[in-house]
Order: sequence, then C-alpha cells, then structure tokens
Amino acid sequence: MACLSPSQLQKFQEDGFLVLEGFLSADECVAMQQRIGELVADMDVPLHCRIEFSTQEEEQLRSQEISWSLQRNPSIKLATLCMPTTLSSDMSHTLPRYRPWPKVWASRCPWWCRACTSSSNLTLVVKDSTFLYTEPLGRVLGIWIALEDATLENGCLWFIPGSHTGGVSRRMVRAFAGLKLNTRFLGSEPVWDDSLFVPTPVQRGALILIHGEVVHKSEQNLSDRSRHAYTFHLMESLGTMWSPENWLQPTAELPFPPLYT
Repeated sequence: MACLSPSQLQKFQEDGFLVLEGFLSADECVAMQQRIGELVADMDVPLHCRIEFSTQEEEQLRSQEISWSLQRNPSIKLATLCMPTTLSSDMSHTLPRYRPWPKVWASRCPWWCRACTSSSNLTLVVKDSTFLYTEPLGRVLGIWIALEDATLENGCLWFIPGSHTGGVSRRMVRAFAGLKLNTRFLGSEPVWDDSLFVPTPVQRGALILIHGEVVHKSEQNLSDRSRHAYTFHLMESLGTMWSPENWLQPTAELPFPPLYT
C-alpha cells in the first residue's frame, strides 16, 4: 500500500483528518456491504444486549459482553430498532474479534477493530479519545471508509480543522455499582461553535483518516438514501498505555489483535 505523500502528511497534521478518495473500488465496497448484510441477517441479539450505543452521559453502555449495539434514531421507537431487518446497526467494538471480515488492506499499526455500518441517525459531536483514551495521547487513529456516497443530505462527516491540538477534557470510564459494570463521564466538553465545522462529503470507496482528538460529527440522515460506512480504530502499541479505565478492555479470550507482527 502506498504511503502518504509529504503534503498529505502535513495536511493531516494540520487539520487532524485527511480524505483519501478511491481507496476501495466499487466492487470492494459491494463485497463488504454483502458481508455486512450476511452478519446482520444471521445475528441473534440476546435481550440483555439489545441496547443503544450512545455518547450521551445518561445513555451509556452497560456491559463488556455486548456483541451488537444499535444507533438511536429519534424518529423510531427502540422496539423497532431491535428488529434486525430494520436497524441502522453499529456493530460493536468486540464484533471483529468474533467474526471474519474481508481483508482489504494490510496495516503497520497493531490494534483492534470496530466494525460499523451506519445511516447517520443522530447528530453527535465527538472526539474518539474521549472513549479510547491512551497515554500519551495522539496514538489512536480512526479509519472511516464510505461504502456508499456520503453527502450533505445523507449524513457525511463534519470536522473542526485543527481541533486535535487541545487534548481531551471529557472521558468515558468504567464505573462499578457493586459487581455490575457501568460507565460514567468525567469532565465536560466545551460548547463547539457550529460555524467552525467543515462538511466532508466523499464518494463511495473514500477513506478518511481521523485523529483521535479531532472534533467531528455527522448530521441526521433525513434523506431516503442510506449512508453505509465501515470504520475501525488503530493504536500504535509501542510506548503506549491503553487506559485501564476505558470501557473496552482486552481479555485472554478476546485480546486486541495485532494487525502485523
């Protein structure tokens, strides 16, 4: 796989994100969508796992054992979201450790994957390192691949260029209530000026590199078109400590798999 050019690397370092058009071919996108469709069709979500993934403090993940979670759509009742045939699925961070996924490229970064298909049903402003905290910071890289065109109408990503230099002021951490694992938030995020966000529409097959501390969001998809994406995160493990307070933790049965050895 070709490396970034010096100008691309400089732009990523300045903005905190970088668009690489044409990373996957149309056929590769179709193959991944077909595989995702198979997983959704085959999934059997236990009742205790039928929860929604949320970055909101009052709606946090409740279990380390979740294999599937759902993205909220304010216009659809939760009971409907729990139906596999109608969900806009956010397949959780543990999923790729259970299921085979198409190998579309190799990477030098050892880490774990999160697989996600989304129709962008809720506006969320996030920094990934709020949930995936490391010491030192700057070691988490998001990979977001458009399996369909992402437009202004169907929920493309928006970024605040240069916002990755301010660190992290809010973290989601583990919190136990007796023996039950919950999560809670520490700190708070500033109120971001909406005029600072820059839309980033891309064509099918584009890849967006996302710095772990850059502020980004996607608006609600109110169109009649889906906006499927495949996304995961990488962490450079050398000299990096994965916070033991992060909600997601490796286990002996489900370690974070290295992407190269």
